[in-house]
Amino acid sequence: MTTSTLVYDIRNSRYLNITGRCTLRCDFCPKHNGSKQVHEYQLDLEHQPKASEIIPLLGDVSQFDEYVFCGYGEPTLNLDTLLAVATEIQSRGGKVRVNTDGLGNLFHRRNILPELAECVDSLSVSINADTEAVYIQHCKPKLKNAYQAVNEFIQLAPQYFDDVQVSALDGLAGVNIEACRKIVEGANCKFKHRILGQVG
Repeated sequence: MTTSTLVYDIRNSRYLNITGRCTLRCDFCPKHNGSKQVHEYQLDLEHQPKASEIIPLLGDVSQFDEYVFCGYGEPTLNLDTLLAVATEIQSRGGKVRVNTDGLGNLFHRRNILPELAECVDSLSVSINADTEAVYIQHCKPKLKNAYQAVNEFIQLAPQYFDDVQVSALDGLAGVNIEACRKIVEGANCKFKHRILGQVG
């Protein structure tokens, strides 16, 4: 029996793996291509961990540049755990970033950005496409109107966060990286140009 990896370290950041559930089924995601591993870490989860399971694993916050909610699922789907753990990290003086697909508002049917802003320092959002058709082709959303929702999310996010990065993957068929950049910068977010196949 393998043990679930709830925290893992890349460079000088500690990553928090709080859910295996996701609102997307991206064709470029390793978990849909037979792998549950990032670097040497197995990220498959047997259950959604509670805050009480994550907090003892945080370690000394002064040793890490930041704590990043990023595993093999969409962290906002385990929102109670995310908020409780992030609040604890900040209370100890640590920095918190959430990597998200930007569909938390659509999933929860409310604007979760004010809740996140109380305990999270920065957001990294994946847009991954400059048109809805290409987004559906590569990201295979489970929820209707997902592309519209992620665009609305990145428009709203700078009202709550000073640091919002939005990424697109260079190497996906049909994706116009410069068009993605215009969408992102038009929403007053920072564009992050990622390369397909480079993780972490």
